[in-house]
Amino acid sequence: MSASRRTAGRFVAVLLAGVLTLFVAATPARAHNGLRSASPARDATLTRAPTTITLEFLARLDPTFTTIVLTDGTERRVPTDDPVVSGATGSVRVTGPLPNGTYTVAYRVVSADGHPVQGSYPFTVADPAAPSPDPPTGSAAPAAALASGHGGGRATVVGAAGSVVVVLLAAAAVLRRRRRSPRP
Repeated sequence: MSASRRTAGRFVAVLLAGVLTLFVAATPARAHNGLRSASPARDATLTRAPTTITLEFLARLDPTFTTIVLTDGTERRVPTDDPVVSGATGSVRVTGPLPNGTYTVAYRVVSADGHPVQGSYPFTVADPAAPSPDPPTGSAAPAAALASGHGGGRATVVGAAGSVVVVLLAAAAVLRRRRRSPRP
């Protein structure tokens, strides 16, 4: 086998290794935690107001950095206890009344690996025996800061870093090949 074929084979092997590293490092399972299930569920319509909000995630949570906020249709916070964390599950007990209406659960949690995840979802209380919600008073406490969706920054950084590594490896292989090739 000639030296140029060996060099080309090495170049292809290095390039493939770099591409595989990029894809393995940026898989969603390793990039961040995610919400597995919730009670009440996303977009649920309940005939009785819940007394507890429970969120189950794919990976363990750091109890120190777990926030779960419940707001009403006017973005006013509904009173709840502090979050309780057990493994991958976080929950809050609702301490205030929930009259009929639409509510939003907003969460920001940090996985045991240090990666923050945030998101939100709505549910509706439609208890036929409950009174209608009071009209808004205009003093809405913004909880939207927690409700901006899932973070994806780490996966983007890993992907960009992997791309840089692949390009640098390819450039190094090309330079090495040029140095070894005989000059006329």
